[in-house]
Amino acid sequence: MASSTFYIPSVNKLGAGCLADAINSMKDFGFHKALIVTDSVLNQLGVVNKVSELLAKSGIASVTYDGTAPNPTVENVEAGLALLKEHQCDCVISLGGGSPHDCAKGIALVAANGGKIADYEGVDRSEHPQLPLIAINTTAGTASEMTRFCIITDTARHIKMAIVDKNVTPILSVNDSELMIGMPKGLTAATGMDALTHAVEAYVSTAANPITDACALKAVTMISESLRKVVENGGDTAARENMAYAQFLAGMAFNNASLGYVHAMAHQLGGFYNLPHGVCNAVLLPHVQAYNIQAATGRLKDIAQA
Repeated sequence: MASSTFYIPSVNKLGAGCLADAINSMKDFGFHKALIVTDSVLNQLGVVNKVSELLAKSGIASVTYDGTAPNPTVENVEAGLALLKEHQCDCVISLGGGSPHDCAKGIALVAANGGKIADYEGVDRSEHPQLPLIAINTTAGTASEMTRFCIITDTARHIKMAIVDKNVTPILSVNDSELMIGMPKGLTAATGMDALTHAVEAYVSTAANPITDACALKAVTMISESLRKVVENGGDTAARENMAYAQFLAGMAFNNASLGYVHAMAHQLGGFYNLPHGVCNAVLLPHVQAYNIQAATGRLKDIAQA
């Protein structure tokens, strides 16, 4: 068996109600001012205010960038970086799903290494660890809160840039399932299918190992038991928590075994048509398994034009 390296954040908080404990523990890091990277919906729902109040109680000031697009762009990274520099923030907090997490990773990476986010497209292109990043998750799917992957859309080239870099791994990930209770049915389904795709692709990856296989198989089991339940009843707290753990397990698997054809195509189609990532995976996964690529591509074109 070939040698393996296993990447994961050094601290990971999981379970209902763990948010307050996670933010309280941030005092030990000695941070003074945080840039909260999120989207406008979470800001309007008051989730950002809840986090900023908890930060204030821990003696940490904060400023918010809520302009993250569903497929975060180069422009989003630049706007967030400008706000971080203006307010002299010493850490970044991503709040949301994969989009805010990836945007925050881009901001934190460029803040510490300089240049532009496009300079880091590829594998391990950075020289220095990013500005400290704490990732607070509100969806059960992307696992971006704990991975070394960062996907940023280059709107000029109509592509999604894949940045795979150990230095974009957050120092703390937070999966509080109470924050996921309000997820709409469509988002719950799409992010859940994204998690399932992560687990399946990691399991069949040529870079898989016994640790990633164990994580992937457990994730598939938990998703099969809980995803239908939580889509049908978003208030099912047990199913929500199981999905939070399942997507984290799937993240552990693909963060180290990598992914495959489904994500390769989803990134290209998503970048060109600006499609939701989870929807791309949900459509592509069964077709790719049946080698019906043409049908999957046609279906996604229909979705983009609708």
